[in-house]
Amino acid sequence: MSVARRSVLRGAAAGAAGVGFATVGTVPSLAQATPGPRHSPFPAHRPFPPLLDDPDGILALPPGFKYRIVTRAGETKLTTGQPTPSLHDGTAVFDAGRNKYLLIQNHEVGSANALGVPPIEGTVYDAGVGAAGGCTVISVDRDGKNLGEWVGISGTLTNCAGGHTPWGTWLTCEETESKANGTTRLKDHGYVFEVWGDGKTAHPVPLKALGRYAHEALAVDKDRNHIYLSEDASGPNGLFYRWSAPHGYKLGPTSWRQLADAGFGTLEAMAILGDDGKPIPDVAYLTSAQLLRPFRVAWVPVPDRDAVSVSCRKQFTDDKVTRGKKFEGVFGTDEGVYVVNSYAEAGTADLPADAVPHDGMVWFYNYRARTIQLVTYFPDNAAADKGSEARYDDYNFDSPDNVTVTPWGSLVLAEDGNASSHVLSSTPGGPTYAIVRNMLNDSEFTGPAFSDDGKVLFVNLQTPGITFAITGPWRDYLG
Repeated sequence: MSVARRSVLRGAAAGAAGVGFATVGTVPSLAQATPGPRHSPFPAHRPFPPLLDDPDGILALPPGFKYRIVTRAGETKLTTGQPTPSLHDGTAVFDAGRNKYLLIQNHEVGSANALGVPPIEGTVYDAGVGAAGGCTVISVDRDGKNLGEWVGISGTLTNCAGGHTPWGTWLTCEETESKANGTTRLKDHGYVFEVWGDGKTAHPVPLKALGRYAHEALAVDKDRNHIYLSEDASGPNGLFYRWSAPHGYKLGPTSWRQLADAGFGTLEAMAILGDDGKPIPDVAYLTSAQLLRPFRVAWVPVPDRDAVSVSCRKQFTDDKVTRGKKFEGVFGTDEGVYVVNSYAEAGTADLPADAVPHDGMVWFYNYRARTIQLVTYFPDNAAADKGSEARYDDYNFDSPDNVTVTPWGSLVLAEDGNASSHVLSSTPGGPTYAIVRNMLNDSEFTGPAFSDDGKVLFVNLQTPGITFAITGPWRDYLG
């Protein structure tokens, strides 16, 4: 998520806004392999109406919806008095009871910064990095009113996305491969860390079993036997990974002790198999012509998951795995897991010369069938690639990044592309609608997450660092 494609500042640059509303299996039948997140294989909903411009120049929303600003970097305050850190990213929502939620939020800060996450005693992994990346925890009421914010973990770097666990914690991902240098980094980085749902991180230890690489996001399967993880990296492109528990072991609240061991369980990289049974070297060889077609998947063990001398993705030749430009958002359901590739640009080293450029792919891996399907495809958008706005910008989308599954089974995607930036509603195998547009600047949206009751969508603008609570008749359109 750290490599953005934006180049055009657009919209009314509103002034500071106050807080308020304004291994391989047989190929199954399509019915078996089609994603069915919660109820129906193809969750349907009403089309969203056109977005209405915001008189305050911040968010364009459909009629009947409103937003509240929950936090704003440098303006709202932590309970310790320091300002809210910047670069808001992946976010999870937990029901805290008594009509309250807890948000656990990443801050993608890569080095010591005035608006980095302050190193609070008991939360620090690496004291050498100072106020850099980490997570904050935000208590809010059912309308999104800020009731207090504090540090969950600090002393980490470039906390991008992550994933919630079935036992109510947040696994935060470092999108870096930086190693200790004895000065500004006293420890290696590129790990996953666990932050407790009550906002307390009693053990800020790296979960080395999940590998050391440029982590983006992850999902734990419903049986608590596997964790699926994405890698946002280039030169060569990143991979999609699966961690598997030893036979008979189930993940739970104390698993951090075992996951701290780099030899615990098995870490493997995905290979999408073509009709000849051989791995397809890059996801960009597939296009909308393969939409909803199930492909068999093989999982290939990572030789050295702690990447002592060679990066995990560089330990494979291209004939062994399937790479992808910008493996990004990951979100799991009872049946499988969604994973996003943001884009692949023509004329770059990150797109094989004979592959097809695209502006976004969303995949669904089916646990039972052990197949993967392309469920949403954004074709290469020449206008967006040039940084200009399309004439009908609320119909033209590029570079999906974070993904979440709504309580009704459809998807919400956050764009990190060029030109207009949107939050999108997308039905696997079906249409995509703009549900929010950034009118403030050219920042990406990050961390979309619904409350369990479906009443509030929380989402962030990474720059300048704003968290929004958006309320309205979500069920009318998504249910």
